[in-house]
Amino acid sequence: MNAHDDESAMSALGRSRNPKVFLDLVGPAVRGLLLSRGRQGPTTTIPTRNDAQYVWKYERNRADLAKLYEAAKRSQWNATTDLDWSIDVDPHRPDRELVPDSWLPLAEVPQYRNLPRHEQEIHRWALVSWILSQFLHGEQGALYAACQVTEAIGLMDGKLYGSTQVVDEGRHIEVFHRYLDEKLGKLYRIDDNLYTILDALMTDGRWDLKFLGMQIMVEGLALGAFGTLRQATREPLLRELLKLVITDEARHVTFGVVALRDHYAQLPESERREREDWAYEITVLMRNRFLGHEFYDEYYGHVMTKRRWDEIVLRSGFMRRFRDTMFRRLIPNLRKIHLLTDRVRKHYDRLGLLVFENGAAAPDMTAQQLLDEDLPVELKVPA
Repeated sequence: MNAHDDESAMSALGRSRNPKVFLDLVGPAVRGLLLSRGRQGPTTTIPTRNDAQYVWKYERNRADLAKLYEAAKRSQWNATTDLDWSIDVDPHRPDRELVPDSWLPLAEVPQYRNLPRHEQEIHRWALVSWILSQFLHGEQGALYAACQVTEAIGLMDGKLYGSTQVVDEGRHIEVFHRYLDEKLGKLYRIDDNLYTILDALMTDGRWDLKFLGMQIMVEGLALGAFGTLRQATREPLLRELLKLVITDEARHVTFGVVALRDHYAQLPESERREREDWAYEITVLMRNRFLGHEFYDEYYGHVMTKRRWDEIVLRSGFMRRFRDTMFRRLIPNLRKIHLLTDRVRKHYDRLGLLVFENGAAAPDMTAQQLLDEDLPVELKVPA
């Protein structure tokens, strides 16, 4: 990693100017952004600390969480039998195009435009593999966070619902890995920004930050990313896979909103402010999550600098659409759990994200509405 990479990697940290939040995140940032721990070997050990709360009265007194638990039980699906794994996935088949040129930033890279069509299709296949690889790594983090959240929450209805999310996340790992392994044949390492976020979630012992980080932020942004990719692809297996995953993820985000809205409304102001700043810092990391440096290293590192690659990706229509779709869900949810106060609005305004604050928050937005959200005309494909 050169000096520019060090500077750009760490520049995302400390934007909120909250020293306590900086101290909370500096360890994960050093391990993820500077040391690239997610790339060092086939496994990574992250020390965790978390209190498990036993509830000996087994009271079922949260009707909203009980309703979510019933919905989760009805909606379980089997990745082996409910998806048609016999479908052939071919990056060179135009009627089942993985993604169109207009959906990716590659169309704005001069070196890509000069390639023969066959080579362009290979590059698009590799970039989709990178995107799905990050989805897979995020789902592994979600599995462990769901386990921690389930043991930490003090509500029996929350523990019962949390048990279904653990099953959901395991299934998501199964389907994304199988698709990457059997259909695309390519798996990329975890992105440093994503690793930093997962490290921060796993090593912080406060139960509500695990809810905030995973249920509201990681899962909320994943909903937008999954929906955008589903509407852009013509590949039938990937479309159906993402549809099933989205229905699960919509419940997960709702779980976070339901669990946190009352808790944060009653939290002392100093502690709530810390959560506000923490959420903003994670938002900045999430915003930088889709630069695709691992893909760049393989295909474009020899023809342009990383700085130039970042400039192209950051100003691309792809990144604008991707961010818009992701944050369209996150910002209203932060508002609903009382973390979008006047004090932090200026931070989100600088990122251009306040335009989404009056959108629908969970649980008002159903999974079907998420599947039906509009894309620009040039990205729409037949249902």
